[in-house]
Amino acid sequence: MRTTAPRRRARRTLAGAGAAVALLTGTVAGCSPGGPGDAGERGAQAAPRWNTRPTSIAAVGDSITRGFDACSVLADCPEVSWATGNDPAVRSLAMRLLGDAAAPSRSWNYAVTGSRMADLPAQLTAAAGHAPDLVTVMVGSNDACRPTVASMTPVADFKAGFETALAGLRAASPSTQVYVSSVPDLQRLWEQGKDTPMVRQVWKLGICQSMLADPLSAATGATARREQVRARVVEYNEVLREVCAKDALCRYDGGAVFQYPFSADQLSRWDWFHPGRDGQARLAELAHRQVTAAEPPR
Repeated sequence: MRTTAPRRRARRTLAGAGAAVALLTGTVAGCSPGGPGDAGERGAQAAPRWNTRPTSIAAVGDSITRGFDACSVLADCPEVSWATGNDPAVRSLAMRLLGDAAAPSRSWNYAVTGSRMADLPAQLTAAAGHAPDLVTVMVGSNDACRPTVASMTPVADFKAGFETALAGLRAASPSTQVYVSSVPDLQRLWEQGKDTPMVRQVWKLGICQSMLADPLSAATGATARREQVRARVVEYNEVLREVCAKDALCRYDGGAVFQYPFSADQLSRWDWFHPGRDGQARLAELAHRQVTAAEPPR
């Protein structure tokens, strides 16, 4: 009788250990990849997926999206807009995605010439009223194109404005996808027109003086000023990339527009700074490639 109790206790201990092992094994099995208890898998299934075939488009931004100076001097020409225009020579993103017949009734352009990041929240609010499948964003050039370098939009304000704008869109239209274009390389645009006397005269009207003032000057101050503007554009693009990456339905172009080597014949024949018809067509092509890609640019 003295040995029976210890044996019973040993059996109970082994049974308890076996149950613990079984419980632990079941827990691990439930958390293994592909298992029904895989939280990662459940999260992946719940995450929204990018739709490469949106059926409605709204556009927000500045003069580039309004087709400024593309058709006539110092005037908007939205019909050639890379995002929502109806010019067959451009074949806007809307035409490429929706078809020529559907594009006019399923696309809306809320871009305004001269707009800066501070204007984006109101534009996105207006666009959200249509609950579009996709909204295109191209803004930032005017934040860098100021009368002086000192008056350029601070990077922190630029970031806060973009975050506010996206948050407002998400509150109003949670499922709308966002395609964000990088800010063009303003220094390259300066290089394309600086040697043409007529262009320099147009630039004196006040176009992007932080970059275009004294366009032929090679003085240290002028060179440093242009480099400061370009550096600020690079910082703006990093903000666009960083903020967009936090939104599952936002796709940044990976710097495609900033890196595109615009040539003189792709720019406005009036100011050699804004995209002309050919330049607008190239922007549409870049955007279409990015929006319809299975994966975002890396």
